[in-house]
Amino acid sequence: MNVGLFDIDGTLLSSGGAGRAAMETALLEEFGLSRLEGRVEFSGRTDRAIGRDLFRLHGIEDCPANWERFLAAYLRRLPACLARHQGQVLPGIANLLQHLGGAGRVALGLLTGNTREGARLKLGHYGLAHHFHFGGYGDHHLDRCDVAREALDDLRRYLRGPVCRERIWVVGDTPLDIRCARAIGVRVAAVATGWHSLDELAAEGPDLLLRDLSDPTPLLKVWS
Repeated sequence: MNVGLFDIDGTLLSSGGAGRAAMETALLEEFGLSRLEGRVEFSGRTDRAIGRDLFRLHGIEDCPANWERFLAAYLRRLPACLARHQGQVLPGIANLLQHLGGAGRVALGLLTGNTREGARLKLGHYGLAHHFHFGGYGDHHLDRCDVAREALDDLRRYLRGPVCRERIWVVGDTPLDIRCARAIGVRVAAVATGWHSLDELAAEGPDLLLRDLSDPTPLLKVWS
């Protein structure tokens, strides 16, 4: 069976900045800060790594208790931020997922920097959650390559046996998606629907490079 491991933000959907807004509001209100200091890079990174950097910038101890406190505050605010911000499912995604689900030839999972619950809330808001059955998440990992390894382990549990890595494709929009696919020895399709240009993605040498998935034919061909 073929496998697709999809990133969320910038690949499946754009939340219109809802995730960043929910995190920054959670940080300010939960830890009694008057303002934000500096700016943390979000693109392609895990929520745990983003949280660590936010803590460092604001003099907050990066310990399990503070992470759990911050995460809970973020998740409480995320649904309202998703409703308030003007996000969207990205071009071609709804039709692609519906087609793949109906065909039954591709097992669909996630490889995302979002926490498990954050992923559920985002995908649920846009009506996509039911398509995905396993994955790797950013609850604990600082390195996205470790998220990829988690996704691979969960895929093995889902299929109840070994997997053929030549049939596994990561689909993502950042150089980090490409690098983490290489870290677990699988193929990768890069789409320029996030913050990174076609040239930036091409420099990482993906197996397939697309402007977007409005015409999914090249991706469907590798899964035929």
